Amino acid sequence: MTDRATTELIRRFTGEIRELLSPRALWAHGSLGGGDYREGRSDLDLIAVLERPVTAAGRVRLAAAHRRLRRELPLAAKLHCGYLPVGELADPARPHLAWAHEELYRRPVTEVTRCELHRFGVVLHGAPPGELLPPVSDEALADFVAGELRGYWRPLVRERRLWRQDVWVDLGLLTLARASVTLETGALISKAEALDVLVDGLDAPAEVVGDIRRRRYGEGGTEPVSPEWIRRRADLTRAFLGPAIDRVAGGPRR
Repeated sequence: MTDRATTELIRRFTGEIRELLSPRALWAHGSLGGGDYREGRSDLDLIAVLERPVTAAGRVRLAAAHRRLRRELPLAAKLHCGYLPVGELADPARPHLAWAHEELYRRPVTEVTRCELHRFGVVLHGAPPGELLPPVSDEALADFVAGELRGYWRPLVRERRLWRQDVWVDLGLLTLARASVTLETGALISKAEALDVLVDGLDAPAEVVGDIRRRRYGEGGTEPVSPEWIRRRADLTRAFLGPAIDRVAGGPRR
């Protein structure tokens, strides 16, 4: 079940995209598909499969449609959508047109996203993922997840200022926990489930995990946030995250 504002956003967006691009399919993945969606906090992650690439003129119209929807429905700021031509679905590394963070750019539809679509994707329009999207092997999924930890997240641990921001603390720790389960069992877990993994499986700093729970799920009440706590949280996160990534993903490649 989705809340009223999300339901209305999906209805409006689906209608707009069907009129503008006539997609063969429109799917939701991420939190909405995985059962951890929180209206106003979670992103609404979508994939549209198109008959052909979007033209230059089509990109102008598409951006205008997204911006109009954002003006009329504030929740549309959380809507992200990738646009994949049906003839270009096979390569997970190939960048495709996408709308996110108020702009159009190009990014790949990763192995994790593809597995989410196959395992718990929500069909909003057209054919299901199994009919159009090539499957991802367990080995390819594991290689991608480990590579992201080593190649993207591990170097970021050195960037001290990043870890004073809520978003980096949350994403860094939750990504690690979810990746650890995928590498061990092949499963894809939600962000809520990842919090338990951080405590029970990875021995993450309890203070930091509690902070994430309070902010994301309102568990444990609220506490005043001081500059001292922000600095301490950053130090605890960085001290834990670097060695934990090395344990989970096997250390940096040389």
